[in-house]
Amino acid sequence: LCHTRHTTNQRTHLSLNNSKDLLGMQALGNTMSVAAGAPAIQRSVRRASPAAAAVSPKAALFARGAVSLNTLRPSARPVRAARVAAVTTSMMEIPSAPAASLDGYGEHCFRGAVANKYLSKYGETDALLKDVTWPSQDGKADIVAKAVLDWAVDNGASVYCHWFQPMAASGVRHGLSAQVQQTMYEFDNEGTPFFKFDGEMLLQGETDGSSYPNGGMRATHTAGGYLSLDPLSPIFLREDTIFIPAAFVSYNGDALDEKVPLHRAVEAMSTQGTRLLKLMGYEVDGLINNIGLEQEIFLVPRHAFYRRPDLQFTGRTVMGKQPARGQEMSDHYMAPISRATTAFDCMRQIQMECFKIGIPLKTRHREVAPNQYEFAPLFGNVISQNDQNLMVMQIIEEVASENGLAALLQEKPFAGINGSGKHNNWSLGTNAGVNLLNPKQINAASANPEIFPVIMAAIVSAIDKHGDLMRLSITSPGNDFRLGAMEAPPAVMSTYLGEDMTQYLMDFMETGTVEAYAPAKKSLGFGASAIPKIQVPAEDRNRTSPFPYGGARFEFRAAGSAQNVSLVNTVLNTITAEAFAIVADRIEAGETPTAIAQDLLKAHSRVIHNGNGYDPEWPEQAVEKGLWRIDSGVDAIQRFTDPKNTELFEKMGVLTPRECEARRVILLEHYVGTVEMETVTMVDMINQHVIPSCKKAELPYVKKLEDAVKTLRKAVEGIHAAADEAEAAALCRVLRLDTMIKVRDVCDEAEGLCPPSLWTLATYSELLFLDTFPEGDFLL
Repeated sequence: LCHTRHTTNQRTHLSLNNSKDLLGMQALGNTMSVAAGAPAIQRSVRRASPAAAAVSPKAALFARGAVSLNTLRPSARPVRAARVAAVTTSMMEIPSAPAASLDGYGEHCFRGAVANKYLSKYGETDALLKDVTWPSQDGKADIVAKAVLDWAVDNGASVYCHWFQPMAASGVRHGLSAQVQQTMYEFDNEGTPFFKFDGEMLLQGETDGSSYPNGGMRATHTAGGYLSLDPLSPIFLREDTIFIPAAFVSYNGDALDEKVPLHRAVEAMSTQGTRLLKLMGYEVDGLINNIGLEQEIFLVPRHAFYRRPDLQFTGRTVMGKQPARGQEMSDHYMAPISRATTAFDCMRQIQMECFKIGIPLKTRHREVAPNQYEFAPLFGNVISQNDQNLMVMQIIEEVASENGLAALLQEKPFAGINGSGKHNNWSLGTNAGVNLLNPKQINAASANPEIFPVIMAAIVSAIDKHGDLMRLSITSPGNDFRLGAMEAPPAVMSTYLGEDMTQYLMDFMETGTVEAYAPAKKSLGFGASAIPKIQVPAEDRNRTSPFPYGGARFEFRAAGSAQNVSLVNTVLNTITAEAFAIVADRIEAGETPTAIAQDLLKAHSRVIHNGNGYDPEWPEQAVEKGLWRIDSGVDAIQRFTDPKNTELFEKMGVLTPRECEARRVILLEHYVGTVEMETVTMVDMINQHVIPSCKKAELPYVKKLEDAVKTLRKAVEGIHAAADEAEAAALCRVLRLDTMIKVRDVCDEAEGLCPPSLWTLATYSELLFLDTFPEGDFLL
């Protein structure tokens, strides 16, 4: 049998010499073949891009896997084992994908030299795009539209979309985004197509606002939802489509997305921060918020993923016996990304696709848990960085599928091992690039050493005053299982400044003496003369704090991996804006900046905690100190409409009380919907898999499991009968963190006694150990 396939840059001839080997060897979405000896193997390429075409063909073999040898009939095992051995040997001879390359970096992102090439045809340069007012300037939108159209045609694109961010997308919506894709051409009276893309098409769009989570702000009879281009986030191209980042509001101007409040919060922070700095003798054009997001994920075999309904529908396992090995040996963190699996090729392809659209995905490494990995980009403007993170998440999921893997973005896909976070590194800077959290930079630029301690005092006060909002911002269904679990900070909002910085601020608070803060460093020796000493910060690293300071930035470590962190940064910028405004108001009223900062530190320095956040006694100690501790994510969501917080958001021009109420409802409904899906999936898995396996194995768990199903169904009925979304969410939390865990214990106990040949669900061992269970072990 022969199969011939064309790709962009090569023609590959594939053959299978033994037709019997074709039986049962249908790949999941791929067509491939294995020849005797040293076969030529090429996986299906959906994209006509060099990055995609160059991916390792190991992926095709991996995707083909469907069952473990343990599930085969005894008589079939020797034959299959020989075949697996042959295929595994062949896989070792297959070359890996080429290294991640910067060739073509940013050529699918419309900015810089790429944009300049096309804008110059119409008398403009890329400098036009750096002026965020260009959409409002007469005729400029039409010029940009013409240039974008030329660029699109040259790159084989003929479709465009306004790309926006509906609420309540975490864990359910692929890419956490939405779009309406439309062609960039129309048809004349003869039916002949011609390209058309003008300024109006570029700048705005429209969609049905009632079909997205809206918290009552839209209805079927009042459904208008409108989109407007976001000039702070560059237009980019993927495959045949131009993506135009856009903001989304209702007909009445209510924010229906995650992006609009973030824009408002950054503007508020810039306005109040610029005002404060001017009062202290340092005039700047404006402030920006820069962030860097560390994205943690799991990569699991896709064939095993397809044998886990819970992972497919909810992103986490609702049952599963712990394997004999986990992360207790600390052997996964920063370990080599093995070439024996497709994970390495997958990560390199992810980087290459991100590079193409101008995302500087700098770091890749293995994380603490088995099959857990991380990507991290360079710092950048919060608006574009957040957009890029959403696209990184989408690319991760898509590229994983092309490499025979499934990417799990949910915060806690597996019990018993670490979950995934998304550390939100946060700093503030001037439009000229001066980092306000870098004492050396701000002191040199302003020639006023008083500014840095005043800024730090303001931020400390904001953390202490609005810890409830910080806790709210990182609330997600998956974070229920992470916070305070020795893998993420506890649900107490505090900040770590380190002994050196803390002492500096305490001395400033007590004496009022203004001295330039110079971060101390120390020389670190290795005890061997051949190894040179190095200079390191005087402060150690505290990974147990939710919001530690270090490296001229704060790091919000509690954010969840599946989150759109717009709300996280909306909250951080809003509470900082208010703190800056308070200081500025008091200066204008006649107080000195130093006296104000001293007062703020005396009132709020209790929120500084340099100790062990994992200490089981710390949460109670924090409560005694008066810090915010909200263990329940459901309770945290309710804080959205507390008078303190609605007043804050309205005063800063970030959210109206109506928008706050809508978001409270949306977050609660999202939580309820997530838990209901998990519960119903658990019921199906028990009925369709666990009970039949127990019956075949003659295990004494059938009655317990049947009773458990009745309990779960009754709980879901109770949720449906709840008076409102708050009551339903409270019931869901008990169901999820108590009832379902008890049912899980029965399922896991049964799994531990059931012969592998009779257990039909993929096990933790199959899902979590790519290195131990290589691709060949799962080939038919």
